[in-house]
Amino acid sequence: MFTSLKGRGVIVTGASKGIGRGIALGFASAGCQVLVVSRHLGEAEAVADEIIAAGGSALGLAADVTRQVEMQAMADTAIRSFGSIDILCANAGIFPAAKLGVMTEADFDAVMGTNLKGTFLAVSACLPAMKSRNKGRIILTSSITGPVTGYPGWSHYGASKAGQLGFMRTAAIELARFGITVNAVLPGNIATEGLSGLGEEYVRGMEASVPMRRLGSVMDIAHAALFFASDEAGYITGQSLVVDGGQILPESLAALEA
Repeated sequence: MFTSLKGRGVIVTGASKGIGRGIALGFASAGCQVLVVSRHLGEAEAVADEIIAAGGSALGLAADVTRQVEMQAMADTAIRSFGSIDILCANAGIFPAAKLGVMTEADFDAVMGTNLKGTFLAVSACLPAMKSRNKGRIILTSSITGPVTGYPGWSHYGASKAGQLGFMRTAAIELARFGITVNAVLPGNIATEGLSGLGEEYVRGMEASVPMRRLGSVMDIAHAALFFASDEAGYITGQSLVVDGGQILPESLAALEA
């Protein structure tokens, strides 16, 4: 039986939809106080209201992970509202498609700014509060795309997600002495608003590529994050957990028919 996380202060960036919303709901259902962070206040407050309506504790906040001052304000809000920052889920990410030769410098910078720099800024803002208590959990939402696989149009996205793991490994070493762990969840294809926007044909193709023959749910990722946040995972740091229904296992589609 896992130790209860009830009452712990949690920040989830990019929490207004998709995986981030699922993570926020997951921690709220575990009894945590959740700061729902999004660039758009209305969307953040909608998720917070959903949590409160279900009997949980949450607050919505508008903040841009690419801006240091806004990440500091995020950390200050969590401390003022919850008394501590026990868990940071650095989840905010974007994935606009653009193939090489068409991708612009601005396209590349936007993805790296949100996905990689945003991770750094969110973590940096929360560190003083975690260090002061010699305890903390940092959980990054990376991806199988970049660290393990590739997909046309997402070279910038893949680079940012692989970069998160490089960041994680050194951060885990530096922060271990403060009782802070840093780990990452690597989702495969998860059923979200963003994925459905890629079209029905893409979704069907992805389902056919997964040994479990279905896409994952946002709660599949939330459960992995909850594990990394647990006291029982306190001796695990600098590690990544693939949650993909076995998608990366077959060497070809033919393997699924053998």
